[in-house]
Amino acid sequence: MRNVATYLKSWFGRFDAVGYRRPDPWLWLPGAALSMLGLLMVLNTTYFLSLEKTGNGFHFFKLQLLHIALGLVTLGLVSQLSLTGLRRLVVPLMIVSIAMLIAVWMPGLGVVRGGARRWLRLGPALIEPSEFVKLAIVFFLADFLSRRGERVRDFASGPLPIFAIVGPIALVVLKQPDFGATVMIVLILFTMLYAAGARPAHLGIAGAGALGILVIQAVSKSYRMRRLTSFIDPWRTARGAGFQLIQSYIALGAGGEWGVGLGAGRQKMFYLPQAHNDFIFAVIGEELGIVGAIVVILLFIVILFRGMRIAHDEPDPFASLLAVGLTALLTLQALINIAVVIGLIPTKGLPLPFLSYGGTAMIMAMGTLGALLALGRRPAVR
Repeated sequence: MRNVATYLKSWFGRFDAVGYRRPDPWLWLPGAALSMLGLLMVLNTTYFLSLEKTGNGFHFFKLQLLHIALGLVTLGLVSQLSLTGLRRLVVPLMIVSIAMLIAVWMPGLGVVRGGARRWLRLGPALIEPSEFVKLAIVFFLADFLSRRGERVRDFASGPLPIFAIVGPIALVVLKQPDFGATVMIVLILFTMLYAAGARPAHLGIAGAGALGILVIQAVSKSYRMRRLTSFIDPWRTARGAGFQLIQSYIALGAGGEWGVGLGAGRQKMFYLPQAHNDFIFAVIGEELGIVGAIVVILLFIVILFRGMRIAHDEPDPFASLLAVGLTALLTLQALINIAVVIGLIPTKGLPLPFLSYGGTAMIMAMGTLGALLALGRRPAVR
């Protein structure tokens, strides 16, 4: 056992507690509050669904408890890593995530649901590789861009090779199809390039091209086109593509200022599709009202500002860019999810970090927060 511990310390980078700060409460407290609220809402939204599918009203609640437990283990391990240890995760994360993307297309491993091949069956576990891919790309971009330095301002040596590497990965995710995860990959890519110092003109031109590709993909599939038209006027397709958004509106409208009370909402009772997952924010708005919804938003804002503060204070380019990417991964996804629920953008199919039901998403969100905590433990710049 002593040899194993020695090997792990040498591989991940020795963690010296002297000079390091305690875990940042401005990071872990919002994460803990969101996770506890999410657990309550999963029980709240899945009780009748669990009864219908398994005969046990607590089936999905117990699974979510397991997801949170695994996520906490991941958070605990990652939060103890030194900067060297975090950097050594770059290659393994990329290899594992790409291998998973390939395995999704292998018979017997890939799982197709609703016409999408997004899941990987490994024994009793059902894994969503795109969640790993998003985190792996954050680590890869932080490492790659920090090594480029000022060369990132030159399109040929900065953005171009990044587009050549990340672009095919995004296209594979889009092929599954997972439009929401693809949008997140593109947003993270451009956010980190901008933070690294890439020229806005280069990003603008490349962004226009990426937007064009996403628009073409959005209108080329009939179901995506239905989502787009239902977003513009959901009442025209109230019993079809617009049904989910209208039910979300009803939930949010019924909540008012203070909500109808925890557990008293009606939309979760087979009216609002994906009430435990992509649209859990609508149930929060119904049962806890505008006040509860604002509290959730404020918790994500705290994570945003704290993550950006860490990025600003970090003297190491890799650590600074990693903090930017990790913060963007949590808060941009939350922003998109909430924007979908309140009808600002078309449906994307992205879970709300820490709150939505799901194993892979929960573990990756905890791992992301753990990496931010590891960066926050580093000595403050004086």
